[in-house]
Amino acid sequence: MSPETVVEVFRNALYVIILLVGAVITPGLIVGLLVAIFQAATSINEQTLSFLPRLLVTLATIMYLANWIFATLIGFAQELYLSIPEIIG
Repeated sequence: MSPETVVEVFRNALYVIILLVGAVITPGLIVGLLVAIFQAATSINEQTLSFLPRLLVTLATIMYLANWIFATLIGFAQELYLSIPEIIG
């Protein structure tokens, strides 16, 4: 097993992780920013006001992207499984 192969597998794994996490976290960050702007404009300092919308948007994003998330993970797992001869050899 060459170091280049290990680095390539690790790079692909990091890419998949960043892609999936970014797709789930980005809508929550946008909603959090909008709520923070609203709180600053109205001087409302309620913690649950910023937490609940982000939670709901994150859960909705996960539900909406579930097929794509699982398809991406399965594709990566299949690619990894098919590259076992190259990794070992």
